[in-house]
Amino acid sequence: VVTSRTGGITDVCGNGGRGIMKDFFSVVLWVIYPYAMLLSFFVGTFVRLKFYPASVTAVSSEMLEKKKLMIGAITFHVGIILAFFGHILGILIPKAFTDFLGISDEMYHMFGSLMMGTGAGVLALAGMIILTYRRFTNVRVFVTSSWSDLMVNVALLITIILGLASTLSGPLHPAFDYRTTLSVWARSLFYLQPKWWLMATVPWIYKTHVICGLAIFGFFPYTRLIHAIAIPYQYFYRRYIVYRRRPRV
Repeated sequence: VVTSRTGGITDVCGNGGRGIMKDFFSVVLWVIYPYAMLLSFFVGTFVRLKFYPASVTAVSSEMLEKKKLMIGAITFHVGIILAFFGHILGILIPKAFTDFLGISDEMYHMFGSLMMGTGAGVLALAGMIILTYRRFTNVRVFVTSSWSDLMVNVALLITIILGLASTLSGPLHPAFDYRTTLSVWARSLFYLQPKWWLMATVPWIYKTHVICGLAIFGFFPYTRLIHAIAIPYQYFYRRYIVYRRRPRV
């Protein structure tokens, strides 16, 4: 026999056997996989920045096509930055804190998740569609793109679509509250006490979005996405560059 997380006793030879396998896959998916992707992110980023700093670049293709790049890049970056910080706040701020401030669940989900989250998601999606269309349809941009570049575009596009779909599907899951399940699980990873069983009641659209998002983190250091953390801090203490005009004769 085996004791489940809910305290019940199940028979190994019967439904308990399937329960054990289900728990095993849940542990792989919501404990081992997240830590593997985070380890890949931190170790890969350190190695890339330490030993291959010259490779940390966005590999801009502005010289090949500029108009669509400017529109798509600005729209995408504004949307993805807003969405990123929205995710951070949604994960780090517990429900008890917003309850203490007197913010009701309806107000939080309406203004925080639905309105702001949808706005950021639409901006990121519009920009990513433009950038992906440009990369796959502009011949000069396409032939100079690596397989990594193409996969990054597709992966980001899929992840953004899943995230936007998760936000908009909220009314379809009235009993689900990600702040008491998904967010608690995410915070528990940093406590090194992962509460993987909380993901059991999370709708599949949220789970798929999380899996894709973690995959992007895992492959982040090995793609051009690494340029996102390449802060040019040297500009704060480098010597001034003196330009001299050529004297007129």
